[in-house]
Amino acid sequence: MEIDIYADVVCPWCWIGRRRLAQALASYDGAVTVRHRPFQLDPSPVPTPRPTLDVLAEKFGGPEQARQLVARVAEVGASVGLELRFDRAIAANTFDAHRLTNWAGQRDRDGELVEALHRAHFVDGVDVGSREALAGVAATVGLDGDEARRFLESDEGVAELRAELAAARQLGVTSVPTFVLAGRYGVTGAQEPETLLAALAEVAQREAAAP
Repeated sequence: MEIDIYADVVCPWCWIGRRRLAQALASYDGAVTVRHRPFQLDPSPVPTPRPTLDVLAEKFGGPEQARQLVARVAEVGASVGLELRFDRAIAANTFDAHRLTNWAGQRDRDGELVEALHRAHFVDGVDVGSREALAGVAATVGLDGDEARRFLESDEGVAELRAELAAARQLGVTSVPTFVLAGRYGVTGAQEPETLLAALAEVAQREAAAP
């Protein structure tokens, strides 16, 4: 079964959702291919790196509201073994991060890179909007950092990524994570492993019964 994951690397629920999917797949005995699809929570330019908490405070009514919001998300993340350090996170435009993920996918390393990008953003406080920083993250998963930097400084993959982002909107993806199973069945949100496992089983049964 093919599973398309629409997600953004600065989305905490996407990291939680990927971890919960991994937990579900550990109990699933069918063959699965996971593909990472791009989605930008906020496509706006970020000309100057800013702490994510400052951005959230502006959106959600102040610093205290922002702290309460992220505390709850961090608690859920911890329940699946993830450390979410919002006090370190830097707000970033993720267009180049998605370009790099596609580039890594051509080398069968996109899953490793996405995991590393989540960790860089949420744990290490790396500006994942910086091409230099992105190349450095690529090197941590065994990719050639210099080659990654040259790719990011070129226009390669730009048109393709814009087309993919547009396709996601046309498909109706408006929030992430969104999991599309077998190209036809959507599951939205960072669902519990049991819910994802049940969805996998149901889709497998439907696909087996399809003419």
